[in-house]
Amino acid sequence: MNSLTDRTPVARRRTPLNRSQIVGFWGAWAGWTLDGMDSFIYALVLTPALTELLPRSGIAATPANVGLAGSILFALFLVGWGLSFIWGPLADRFGRTKVLAATIFTFAIFTGLAATSTNVWQLGIYRFIAGVGIGGEWALAGTYVAEAWPEDRRKMGAGYLQTGYYAGFFLAAALNYTIGVHFGWRAMFLTGAVPVVVAILILLRVKEPEKWQKAEANTVRTKPLREILGPTYRRRTWVACILLTIAIIGLWAGAVYEPSAVIQLATRAGMAKADSIRMASVATGLLSIATILGCLALPPLAERIGRKKTLAIYFAGMAVSIVGSFGWAFYLPNGLAPFIAWLVVLGFFGGNFALFSLWLPEQFETRVRATAFAFCTSFGRFVGAGVNFLLGAAVLHMHTLGVPVALTSLAFVVGLFVIPFAPETKGEVLPQ
Repeated sequence: MNSLTDRTPVARRRTPLNRSQIVGFWGAWAGWTLDGMDSFIYALVLTPALTELLPRSGIAATPANVGLAGSILFALFLVGWGLSFIWGPLADRFGRTKVLAATIFTFAIFTGLAATSTNVWQLGIYRFIAGVGIGGEWALAGTYVAEAWPEDRRKMGAGYLQTGYYAGFFLAAALNYTIGVHFGWRAMFLTGAVPVVVAILILLRVKEPEKWQKAEANTVRTKPLREILGPTYRRRTWVACILLTIAIIGLWAGAVYEPSAVIQLATRAGMAKADSIRMASVATGLLSIATILGCLALPPLAERIGRKKTLAIYFAGMAVSIVGSFGWAFYLPNGLAPFIAWLVVLGFFGGNFALFSLWLPEQFETRVRATAFAFCTSFGRFVGAGVNFLLGAAVLHMHTLGVPVALTSLAFVVGLFVIPFAPETKGEVLPQ
């Protein structure tokens, strides 16, 4: 006869995190948070910065010139963001923590230097180099957490990590409300130099993941970029590139045009200009909160039903919510409240990015993992940047915001047909 102890199920206990894993996670999370803050700082201070710097560059600070210069600087930033794939091979060769710290150093130093700009050309160079650093942070932070955390905790770690970027939006808004209002755009860029402290902390306190150390000791030198595009990994690399590109298109469509759409709807509802801007801030906050919740809900769902089904649900949710917000609510006579309600739904399913932090590391071995992550994200950014400029042209041509943005939902429909070609890694341990 079995004893009571034999019949009682043993409660599963999660593997405890050691000090290096905890400090490393918070370093990666803080870097990703400050990455989001840095990106949003530029959007907040663009107009006042260019209004001051264009005349010093011999260009009149007309609204048209400010808009044109802003677009050019944004393009330079995106090119830098896309070139961030260079960090992946470096991390596979020299280690995750060292190169992660280097990305944070890069975007922090050059964001701070933007405060010293005396003309628009200097600002453009600083933003370009800062973009290279910012673009590499996600790939390396995601790779680090996947490799450093225990197998039974790394999936949820991916969801926790992804919340950082959207927390950075809140931080940038708070800094602009306090520091920016009183001290101007240069002070805002100076706050972007704070992440240097995080980089130093990572270098001094965080050890390299054991998985990387073992792989480094046993690996014969190869060219990781050539390997992920070779016969072994080619299919999963390109499928991941396509899926990430679709996710990035949706992120930029929603995030870039959401404030303008809310301001238009609020103005149409009879709100004063200042109240319309405040309403856009509230809507952005709700969007960010919903995205954080989407990030946290995703890992348990992916563990229950699998990676591919989870991404399909999130992509379908993005398609429906983009149409519901920009294609339907935007054109209602009193569409402000329905639009914001749909934004919350859009934000939740925008948490699909957390799946890539969880799923991409599972598809590649340690010796090429950072290269693969960085390459796939950079590819998506380049294509997404082109789509974003086409979208802007469509808005100008059609003289409306809603329909062009709503059409980006088609990308997610395409994604639903691509997902079956990706590998399902549910239940598999991180490959060595």
